[in-house]
Amino acid sequence: MNDLTHIGEDGAAHMVDVGAKTATHRVAIASGRITMSAKALSAIRAGDAPKGDVLGTARIAAIMAAKRAGELIPLCHPLGLEAVNIDFAFEEAAIQATATASLTGKTGVEMEAMVAVSTALLTIYDMAKAIDKSMVIDAVRLIEKRGGKSGTWRVPE
Repeated sequence: MNDLTHIGEDGAAHMVDVGAKTATHRVAIASGRITMSAKALSAIRAGDAPKGDVLGTARIAAIMAAKRAGELIPLCHPLGLEAVNIDFAFEEAAIQATATASLTGKTGVEMEAMVAVSTALLTIYDMAKAIDKSMVIDAVRLIEKRGGKSGTWRVPE
């Protein structure tokens, strides 16, 4: 038996049929960060980066991207998200982004949360690259998922 859900018996990739699954409330939380120079971090914090409101723009970009995850990731189901939230936290030399995506549906929202975080971080890079081209995006990962047949999962501490 093949344990890979997106690979058929013939070895071909396919979209998983979720038609018989029960709709449940599903939540996914993902995070990542972007490290940068003190100058770039200060400009973003002060709201005076050359391209404008970096975090506000990154938040909108993340929400837009989450809604399009099914178009960006092959075999990912297009979903009618009920909520997407993005939070930012300043660290000593970085900004941490955390995305939460949720819906009531037949498949999870992990990819939507991870696409949201990735896009938020890429947007921060784009808007602050005039100050610091050496910024590094890292640690993008799923933190938690809830709902569905497999229940709750949280990254081990």
